[in-house]
Amino acid sequence: MNLRYIVSLPLVRAFAALILVLALGFYFHADEAFYQWHTHRDMLRQVSVVGILACGLTVVIVTGGIDLAVGSILALSAVMFSYLAMHREWSTLPALAACLGMGALLGSVLGTLIARFRIQAFIATLAMMVFARGASKWLSQGQKVSRAVQTPEGDFKYVDEPELFSILDTSLLGQNVAVVTLVFLACLVLCWIVMEKLRWGRYLYAIGGNEEATRLSGAPVTATRIFAYGLSGFLAAVAGICQAAQEKQGDPEAGIAFELYAIAMVVIGGTSLSGGRGGIWLTLIGALTYGYLDKILSINAVEESNRLMLTGAIIVGAVLFQRSKR
Repeated sequence: MNLRYIVSLPLVRAFAALILVLALGFYFHADEAFYQWHTHRDMLRQVSVVGILACGLTVVIVTGGIDLAVGSILALSAVMFSYLAMHREWSTLPALAACLGMGALLGSVLGTLIARFRIQAFIATLAMMVFARGASKWLSQGQKVSRAVQTPEGDFKYVDEPELFSILDTSLLGQNVAVVTLVFLACLVLCWIVMEKLRWGRYLYAIGGNEEATRLSGAPVTATRIFAYGLSGFLAAVAGICQAAQEKQGDPEAGIAFELYAIAMVVIGGTSLSGGRGGIWLTLIGALTYGYLDKILSINAVEESNRLMLTGAIIVGAVLFQRSKR
């Protein structure tokens, strides 16, 4: 097999990027901190919430779309679940169903605006990003939703945390595998089934490759786009509940710039922003690559401002790298 062809394969390029980052970690090990298991364990936990967002974004990006609203939907879900479970004292299942349904509904609205009303994905998702962020601040009255609940008399009482918070914020196997990481893996499997095992998956790739040809072939283009954005919104709500569990509260400011990090994971993995090419396991490799890079910078005390600038540069470099291999 031609060596140039092998090097051009997205999976090979994604693994090459991951190996390069790991090599940097072994060299810049911060007094052997990179050699410790807890560094890798913590990286997996830290990358999981954004990784869940990246799962949904992979489905959308494969169609040639984009979703800038996932970070704000995450915040709204975190606030909504905390509010319903602690301030309204709903039981876990109804509160969970309401939040997941809200995420899927907002995503479906986005898909409808884009597919049926022909609003550009960038504009529609930007508008939803602002709307969902505003809704989270309205629901929380601009404050973090925690165990402290104000009574009609103006005093505060403290309520119990939802049991789901304790479940999601724990670790298994000797405190080595976080439950939120298992949720991330479950989301990966869900998206793999959708993209690789179901008819909807073929439609997703076909729309990204040539939407007009897919429409002429009789495929349900509009319904497929609505489904893609609905799934992205659903997974953003899952990520929001996980975020709330880790913080023990609903923060209306949560998830700011998370859409940037999630897009970076998808692109670094090798999924094309123009659509039609990519896959969910590439996103997993991209998430690990981004997570390790961020962890290496963190243990070496690189300032957050420099990390953000590097993230932007990485996205541009990854897109240029993809283009050079077409």
